[in-house]
Amino acid sequence: MSAANSFARMHPPLPLRCITSAAIYLLPLLLGASCVGRAGPGTEVQGRGDGAPVSQYVVELFEDRTGNVWFGTISDGVARYGVAPGAVAGEKSLTYLSVKDGLIGDTVASICQDRDGNMWFGTHSGLSKWDGKSTTNFTTKDGLCNDRVSSVFADKAGTLWVGTWGGVSRFDGKVFADFALPIPDIEVPPYQATANWVTEIMQDRRGGIWFGRSGYGACRLDPATGEIAQWTTKNGLSSNCVQVITEDSRGDIWLGFRNAANDHPDASKRAGRAGVMRYDGKTFTRVADPAALDAAEVYTIYSDRSGVVWLGATGVGVYRYEAGQFTLIPKTNRMDLTSVLGLQAALEDRNGVLWLGFSGGLFRREGLNIVHVPKSGPWK
Repeated sequence: MSAANSFARMHPPLPLRCITSAAIYLLPLLLGASCVGRAGPGTEVQGRGDGAPVSQYVVELFEDRTGNVWFGTISDGVARYGVAPGAVAGEKSLTYLSVKDGLIGDTVASICQDRDGNMWFGTHSGLSKWDGKSTTNFTTKDGLCNDRVSSVFADKAGTLWVGTWGGVSRFDGKVFADFALPIPDIEVPPYQATANWVTEIMQDRRGGIWFGRSGYGACRLDPATGEIAQWTTKNGLSSNCVQVITEDSRGDIWLGFRNAANDHPDASKRAGRAGVMRYDGKTFTRVADPAALDAAEVYTIYSDRSGVVWLGATGVGVYRYEAGQFTLIPKTNRMDLTSVLGLQAALEDRNGVLWLGFSGGLFRREGLNIVHVPKSGPWK
């Protein structure tokens, strides 16, 4: 899975604001991060390009080992820009894989590739494996602990991990088995139904496998010993609702949080903490400056190859962190804020292109600009 967290696997059903499951997908339009605020030097966001968007919601990005770039969407399945099967050698195009092609669901929240080259797609209806020709689907009937998949990740040993809204499943190439994470001794608010929702699975450079949970904090598995370290607000975290975990070029671990109090049925009691923390292997440090980032819910953190860290702050905008400084990407008069509302995913491909998935479509960085990429391109 890419470092970035897609919104399809992020936002929980809120008692008052989300009456139906469909409403969950509309939440970013209500809470999305528009690029507003104090304009600083650096990247500008340009207006939308002409043409239909790749999808209205691009929520996951992944590059496979042959250089194809995949875009997970809320309602259009998964799109791929690359060399399609049967195409003229080197000829790239945009193609889609959806339910009508055998995919188990059209909400693709997470993407990864296993050591055999198979592509795995985590959807809100189960898990799909695509071998380049055909699709094989998996649900709770095949051993998954829950059909609503939020994170799928292949570790360095070849094990496939599947995070869901009901825990973690592990696939050894033959069968799925539940992988029990420890339940911390904390009090979960009675209105919060997301404690066992596994929002993130990633592996750090030392081999440790991290699990983010929206209610039970964060865990790290040491594969060599089988020991699991666990963190909550009792021992370092600012919130127990961890939405994204990313390792930067220095080896520091970044965690983004959501505010669980926003689930409260009483609007007057929706106060609490979210923001960002960094972990240096010993201590968790809260990122308190800028204050807007400290207060925001953060679902997307991505570290590119140059060491720049990109963060999506709900209701604020997109920050880039470089040389110890945060810069908020400014808006321009050309920016269509009604259609581009929040950063959902980020990916730097092998050619150095930085792709950004927004609530509003697919974008990429071009020099000091971020420009919209519709279906028609240009792609080069």
